[in-house]
Amino acid sequence: MDSDMSRRVIAEFFGTLWLVLGGCGAAVLVAGFPNLGIGFLGVAFAFGLTVLTMAYAVGHISGGHFNPAVTIGLWSAGRCANKHVIPYIIAQVIGAIVAALILWLIASGKPGWVIGGFAANGYGDLSPGKYGLGSCFVDEVVMTFFFLFIIIGTTSKGAATGFAGIPIGLALTLIHLTLANSGYSGWHRSSAPWSQGC
Repeated sequence: MDSDMSRRVIAEFFGTLWLVLGGCGAAVLVAGFPNLGIGFLGVAFAFGLTVLTMAYAVGHISGGHFNPAVTIGLWSAGRCANKHVIPYIIAQVIGAIVAALILWLIASGKPGWVIGGFAANGYGDLSPGKYGLGSCFVDEVVMTFFFLFIIIGTTSKGAATGFAGIPIGLALTLIHLTLANSGYSGWHRSSAPWSQGC
């Protein structure tokens, strides 16, 4: 692997690790902490802030995708080179696994902790608002579309240079604020690219 690709893959690894550690960490460790919990609002900001901070830390290296869905979306829009897709996705998956392991090590140290309480959600009984599968599917499709729409728009030629991380991080925050009570898989949704390509 050449040095440019190595730098890109390392950036994607750390960006995804930080996204999962910060966003999912907020959901797992402090969202419902008795009397001091940050709740849905805090988790929404945690996800947005992880993306925002990594946008400026490593986005200039890899484009800051931090999520296979973003990489595939940008590739399908002609904004990510074929040669970057698989290495990015591998780095993102490994980064997410390492972050999940770190969170497991931290969370499992709490007396009375059980693995079933690891902030997973879904649809029906697994949805905070008991939303059905159809609602959750529509929510994922629509919000993913708008997230990629914002990513592509803010990183296009003619957009304000150097500021894409702000609207992208805020878009992720808004997605979490809007859909926290549905079956939305947002406890583990990821991120965004900060440059004009991959």
